[in-house]
Amino acid sequence: MQKKILTAMLLIVLTLATQAQRKDIVLLELKRQIDATARRATVKTFEIANEIKASAIVIDMNTPGGLLNEADSIRTLIMHSKIPVYVLINPNAASAGALISIACNKIYMTDGSTIGAATVVNQNAEELPDKYQSYMRAMMRSTAEFRGRNPSIAEGMVDEKLDIPGIKPVGQVITLTRTEAIKYGYCDGKAERIEEVLAQEGISDFNITKLRFTAIDKIINFLINPVIQGFLILLIIAGIYYELQAPGIGFALATAVTAAVLYFAPLYIEKLAASWEILLFIVGAGLMLLEIFVVPGFGITGIAGIAFMLTGLVLSMINNIYFDFRFTGGQEIIKSLLVVMTSFIISFIFIISTGRQFIRSKPFQKLVLQDTLQTPDFRDEFVKSQKESLINSTGITLTPMHPTGKIQIGNNIYDAITEGEFLENNTQIIIVQDFGNKIIVRKSEIIS
Repeated sequence: MQKKILTAMLLIVLTLATQAQRKDIVLLELKRQIDATARRATVKTFEIANEIKASAIVIDMNTPGGLLNEADSIRTLIMHSKIPVYVLINPNAASAGALISIACNKIYMTDGSTIGAATVVNQNAEELPDKYQSYMRAMMRSTAEFRGRNPSIAEGMVDEKLDIPGIKPVGQVITLTRTEAIKYGYCDGKAERIEEVLAQEGISDFNITKLRFTAIDKIINFLINPVIQGFLILLIIAGIYYELQAPGIGFALATAVTAAVLYFAPLYIEKLAASWEILLFIVGAGLMLLEIFVVPGFGITGIAGIAFMLTGLVLSMINNIYFDFRFTGGQEIIKSLLVVMTSFIISFIFIISTGRQFIRSKPFQKLVLQDTLQTPDFRDEFVKSQKESLINSTGITLTPMHPTGKIQIGNNIYDAITEGEFLENNTQIIIVQDFGNKIIVRKSEIIS
């Protein structure tokens, strides 16, 4: 009996000793375009690796390229990592993928794989102006120098005008096969599987940990897509505007609030949006409401409100500490500005061109809260007030209406709001809706 117990204890000790000798390896798959999701996956992978004190991080790479600012963020993270990072190109590391691969400690390539072709292009595959190429050339060159590789070859992956005798003529960008990459020092070994990479690094007994996105992670990845962010900004601005055109609290305001939550929440979770940046947006929205309902015309309050809202939206997207942008690349700031300003301009054009028709549409009228009168007593008051309704009454604007202001009906002066159009002072108007606390007018075709 004692012999069996001793044998079991010995097996347990041997098992624990074997597990203790095993090295933890963290695997990162970059098998898509390099975008915000790829950057987020890289950040989470490095957090896991540091937490479990991994012996190495291995990137399984297959990408046609992607966003330059996101690739730069990944490159910087790899270069500053205290844990060695190895990449297996399987089978493509083009453009942004080449930049990331060169940043790694070791590069391994599968049979038939390639690395290079890092010219900066737009979404239509058209080459961007030289200032963008110059920035990419500098990043490729400095990264290669950091890893002790030939910087001219890295620069030649971007610049077709560069002449490198014996390697590339003028008029071509460099793309290396595995054999060529080994020859010129851009591949450290052949491998077909991750296990072969680790074997060549002297790691035979290991545990591989792979990043797995949860449902919440997938939702966040979806919401931080620049296209989705731009759409949410459009909903925020349009929702606020249309709510001001409708009585009570209804669908438009609910849409704006929901869009704002979906915009700021993932950025706050990712520690990009600080509380003061979200508060800046809220203050801006408050100033806009103050301008519309209290201050006639459109002046400093409205301009400040728009500026605060836009600033809050932009700053929430980037990695800044108050107004310190040392940890934020210039490309990231430009991207944020483009997303916010493009969405704002599209929203403005949409409102100006279709605002009135959309407000009058039956679907919109069904969605807004037309009245909240529930009890018989209030209903009787409502019926009574309709007898004295101002609907179809004509009058004149006393102030510019952008879109709120003051009007005069007979000898009485009222606060009113247009259906979306801007009216100048002394414009003939007709009342189309009278909700007691809100009067909606439009320009009258009657000439008095």
